[in-house]
Amino acid sequence: MMRKRKLINYIINVSLILSFAIAIPVKSAAQDRVVDQVVAVVGDNIILQSELEEYIQQLRAQGVRMTENMRCELLEDFLVQKLLVTQADVDSVEISDADVEMELNNRMQFFIRQIGSEQKLEDYFNRSIFEIRDDLRDPIKEQMLTQRMQMKITENVRITPSEVKEYYNNLHPDSIPMIPSKVEVRQIVKYPEYTEAEEFRVVQRLNNMRQRIISGESSFATQAALYSHDEGTARRGGELGFVSRSDLDPDFANAVFSLKEDRISQVFQSGFGYHIAQVIDRRDERVNVRHILIQPEIDEEEKETARSFLDSISASVRADSISFREAAIMYSECDRTGMSGGRMVNPETGGAMFEIDQLEPAIYEAIRDLQAGELSEPVEIRGEKGRIAYKVFYLSRQTPPQKANLDDNYDVIKRMALEEKEQRVLRDWIRKRQKKTFIRIMDDYKNCDFSSDGWFID
Repeated sequence: MMRKRKLINYIINVSLILSFAIAIPVKSAAQDRVVDQVVAVVGDNIILQSELEEYIQQLRAQGVRMTENMRCELLEDFLVQKLLVTQADVDSVEISDADVEMELNNRMQFFIRQIGSEQKLEDYFNRSIFEIRDDLRDPIKEQMLTQRMQMKITENVRITPSEVKEYYNNLHPDSIPMIPSKVEVRQIVKYPEYTEAEEFRVVQRLNNMRQRIISGESSFATQAALYSHDEGTARRGGELGFVSRSDLDPDFANAVFSLKEDRISQVFQSGFGYHIAQVIDRRDERVNVRHILIQPEIDEEEKETARSFLDSISASVRADSISFREAAIMYSECDRTGMSGGRMVNPETGGAMFEIDQLEPAIYEAIRDLQAGELSEPVEIRGEKGRIAYKVFYLSRQTPPQKANLDDNYDVIKRMALEEKEQRVLRDWIRKRQKKTFIRIMDDYKNCDFSSDGWFID
């Protein structure tokens, strides 16, 4: 139970940390001696001493220096969360199971990427992936409830240009944020070809697996665990979990959504490689599917052909025979960026500019020494769909770091001003709800310097 709470507390309160990096909880001898007790009650919700202590240990493990009032600040964060959950129940705010599953999938994938692999995540918590998912489902739903309730409270908050200007003019110089250096990057992508003989070998291998499964000689899960190239699902017997059509590669989606339940598909190709698949269950417009992926191997000759192709294009660009943008439109094999002249889009902003730490490490290494207008050498990178790709990057432009100003960074300042206004509205709401909600806090915290003074009833 202690391990489960530790995991749950981290996920629920991860927004209190500056980043989503996985914490390494430290369990001290002092923790072992803590006798669990109720620290506070908000409506029908309780906050336990163990929850607070374990979260403090997680922050310390991340290198966060604990100030004298930090324990009180963390408790107030818990109190606000429970107040929002209580009101969400009163207002009948609901989160669908489908939304919870989608968020759960996103969180799991993020944590797996951060820690390195599913195996490392399982080792870290000494629990299977399925057990971790089960542990997280309810707390993630509670966190989503608090977020939705907070959005409901602030949904009508608007801000005018004059308010943005006033906010900026009233900022202390030290509070004006630094806008880090940003880059605009273009790319040309070339995928080495599979040989016909290699594709035939892969199709035959999958057909053999399919026959073994249909004949009962082996199970789908066993074949996936042993042979699938999709490491993320292989250890789960090839199971993806519930997904919608939009979550999937279009070719993969067309194949699995046309399958009858429990039937094994014929071999089919997607952008990732070759598959066989089986639909386990259907739920509205979502399916739970398992698959086996085999990616054809690429021989060195084909790799060299791809590199030479990009070298020749780069030479033409450097000789001003063709612009990089024109070359990308004509030759890049990336559907997502090719028609825009190779311009990469920042998924976090939807724009063309990237902060350095938003770039994939391999891309940063390729452009780190470039000046604006220069090209990288061809780089071998695993593409988005797991295939080996060769890419040439072009640094279109780079902005120097600077302090935010209204002319160049209006959207950044507007967002800061709006967030401050929303916080004022939320603080007003908290003060009103405190008077209408049953709240009790243990005497040990009576001297806490909370930001809101309405937690204690005289």
